[in-house]
Amino acid sequence: MSEKDEMSFLGHLEELRWHLLRATLAIVILAAVAFFFKGFIFDVLLFGPKSKDFITYQWFCSIAESLGQTSSFCDDELPFRIQSRNVSGQFSAHLWTSVLAGFIVAFPYVVYEFWRFVSPGLYENERKNARGFIFIASLLFFCGILFGYYIVTPLSINFLANYSVSAQIFNDFDLSSYIGLLRASVLASGLIFELPIIIYFLTKVGVITPEFLKKNRKIALVLVLSLSAIITPPDIASQVIVSIPILILYEISIIIAKVVVRRQEKAMKSQKI
Repeated sequence: MSEKDEMSFLGHLEELRWHLLRATLAIVILAAVAFFFKGFIFDVLLFGPKSKDFITYQWFCSIAESLGQTSSFCDDELPFRIQSRNVSGQFSAHLWTSVLAGFIVAFPYVVYEFWRFVSPGLYENERKNARGFIFIASLLFFCGILFGYYIVTPLSINFLANYSVSAQIFNDFDLSSYIGLLRASVLASGLIFELPIIIYFLTKVGVITPEFLKKNRKIALVLVLSLSAIITPPDIASQVIVSIPILILYEISIIIAKVVVRRQEKAMKSQKI
């Protein structure tokens, strides 16, 4: 490797370091702001799915009643309490929940820093065509966050809270366990909803083609169902509910891959002319 190439590589590393530093600083600042709103974050957001007044339980209860079925969604309360058994349990939960809130709120800026790093390597027409990248990536992420919070989390909590191996056992869930379930459900859903963006970049670099995606639909279906089984309780209804938007995103990803390939072929033809 020549000195020029080495300096160029080191220059890219230095640039990446500053992008990561600015993104991390944004997360830390917003986490510090979130730290002072613990009442809203915990009592309203985190413990919202713990209450039977939560809107998701009312939706599913109404659906069950309209079908003439009884459902645990219609119970007066969830049969569990939340406790903290560690000396620093509540402070640690407060601290790391603030960091999580900071990351979620700062996500558009994190994507912006990522885009600033990769965009110099694109052609001018590619940068123009992808101006909506930050908006679309953020929109998909926040849609996934809402889906995880209003669908995946309540389904998981309702199932696990009502699951019992003996009437002699009462559920006292640890604070860290409860927050861990909510965090995993929300973040996993947010990242899964980024599938079209991931497919876009993989298609750009030639790793994936539309034909590959269409040919492996059945495999994708199995993977989606497996993923749904991981992030949701082990009942068929919950897995189907979670699988539907992921399969829709997969079909959208095929369309995106087709558009990317078509544009690349068009660009190659124009260069030959």
